[in-house]
Amino acid sequence: MIKSRLKRLRDLMSRNEIEAFVLLVDERANSESCHYISGFRGSSAALIIDLEREILITDGRYKTQSKNQSPFEIIIQSKISLPQFIAEHVKNYKRVGFEADKISHAMFTKYFEPVKIQWLDASKFIHELRRTKDPEEIKLIKQAAIIARKAYGNALKSVRAGMSEIEFDIILNGEIKKLGAEKGWAHDDFIVASGFRSAMCHAPATMKKFEAGETVTIDYGAMYQGYMSDITRNFSLGKPDKKALEINQILLDAHHAAADFLKPGISGSEVDQIARDIITKAGYGENFLHGLGHGLGLEVHEAPRLSRTSDDILQAGDVVTIEPGIYIEGFGGLRIEDDYLITPEGHECLTVNDNQSIEILDVL
Repeated sequence: MIKSRLKRLRDLMSRNEIEAFVLLVDERANSESCHYISGFRGSSAALIIDLEREILITDGRYKTQSKNQSPFEIIIQSKISLPQFIAEHVKNYKRVGFEADKISHAMFTKYFEPVKIQWLDASKFIHELRRTKDPEEIKLIKQAAIIARKAYGNALKSVRAGMSEIEFDIILNGEIKKLGAEKGWAHDDFIVASGFRSAMCHAPATMKKFEAGETVTIDYGAMYQGYMSDITRNFSLGKPDKKALEINQILLDAHHAAADFLKPGISGSEVDQIARDIITKAGYGENFLHGLGHGLGLEVHEAPRLSRTSDDILQAGDVVTIEPGIYIEGFGGLRIEDDYLITPEGHECLTVNDNQSIEILDVL
């Protein structure tokens, strides 16, 4: 798998006449791309890849881990910083690619610019490679989804009136780990929003308590061997409000219509418009406050985007979310989200989109 990814990277390098490509992981930032291309998952590393060699540089903390995780040539160093190490080891190249979107201006001017070679922005290289998921990645995302869905079902059994949002969040995260995932999401908290708080698209759990008759929105997932799932479901404590049921049906219609439209060659804006038109026709267009979805993989949010402004064209191998939502200040909101693989023939749901209706819990 690593060999295949390196070959694809080197093909990009050759087409762009780049002799070497460098990648830096700084305090875990950019660790996902390092994991993707080298297998290494530490918090501090540098990669130098030319057309013949692939080198992983890290420090003594990761001496054993780096050898266990990566087939790259390993260099353990601690005398100089990783940016300085990169600068000193690319002097003999003429054209070197780097990720301008991951390197600060201060770091570039201090370490890279003084090296009198041609630095070329190759930020798109790893993004382009990561976007197309291979069979192993799809398998891991599916497993992350299986774990998340089962954990959610287990956590629902503990729901009661008077439970706080934070209590539920803790239980859900615990169930996810019990089932073999590393954690929930790598860098984000789950959204646990009850009652009026569910009008906020991104509402982390608070000490607010669940109340009878409230609808609760849970946006959650699992991280399995580095890969994420991303799912949103809604439940109510007893019979939900009629308006909540009406909104849920509109979202179901919008979700299924957009998902049915997924296939290679369709733009992200076209898919978004399918769902948006249904929600607008129902009278809630101004209450759909975000894009329809996003790419998913080693990160919860990656390419491509499904939104009104997206110019991304879907291609086989993309994994995207479909997540229409309606949010009404003072009342609340709902969202329904599942993950889909774009296949040569169309699409496949990776999260098994069952139980999308409001799950009514008899806990009163």
